[in-house]
Amino acid sequence: MEAAQTIAPEWHALTPRATRLVYAALSDTGRVRTSNEDSLEFDPETGLLVLADGMGGCNGGEIASAMALNIVLNEFRQFPLTLPVEDESASGLSHASMRLCTAIAKANREIFQLSLMRAELSGMGTTLVAALFSGSRVTIVSIGDSRVYRLRQGHFEQLTVDHTVLQEQLECGLITLEQARLAGNRGLITRALGVQAGVEVDVQEQPVLLGDVFLLCSDGLFDMVDDTDIQYVIEHADGNLESAAQHLIDIANNKGGYDNISLILARAV
Repeated sequence: MEAAQTIAPEWHALTPRATRLVYAALSDTGRVRTSNEDSLEFDPETGLLVLADGMGGCNGGEIASAMALNIVLNEFRQFPLTLPVEDESASGLSHASMRLCTAIAKANREIFQLSLMRAELSGMGTTLVAALFSGSRVTIVSIGDSRVYRLRQGHFEQLTVDHTVLQEQLECGLITLEQARLAGNRGLITRALGVQAGVEVDVQEQPVLLGDVFLLCSDGLFDMVDDTDIQYVIEHADGNLESAAQHLIDIANNKGGYDNISLILARAV
């Protein structure tokens, strides 16, 4: 099993008016896969968390997820936000949110173009979730079935919606929640970054309150570990996010570790 990649928790002030965050990030290959196609990073200077779960043969998944991560992060590293974070664009979204959506659209184009140029990478793509903390708000975007959760005052909530066949069946009433938990088609996604010339992005803005814990994770975690167990681990880690992240990885592996397992935890302090 490939060694886990860990980023130790640190304190960061994102801007003079921003929420301070303590965070931890961890990625593990799991017990079945021979390579890790997940990519994840938290950039404290820009307040941006990104997690991507790649797909495609001939290392296409690794390439797609790494490209998505680097392109989105570099857009903010090279051109930092300069407008007040509360300012809104004509769309009603903040300029921070519009910048994030623009960066994701660029990543989608470049991944798609590379897949057309190299036959061995045809069909490669990646899921992506990102959280951009600016001021007292966070912009959350999602494509595919990686997720963002929030733990607030004892309430653990999935903020993103899975773009999967299973989710569509649930919404149409074709299956129940219990049937969904046992379904074998959990990995069939309906939306991914880089598989078409354009992509639809789910975007939302949320207030950030003191004590909020945000979790970004790939399906290798939540397919193995129930939401109630994830909440329990976070709440009983005595504030140690690195310990919570490692515990969640261990649980997923102990239950089979059928996929790569990646997560980022960030707490507003």
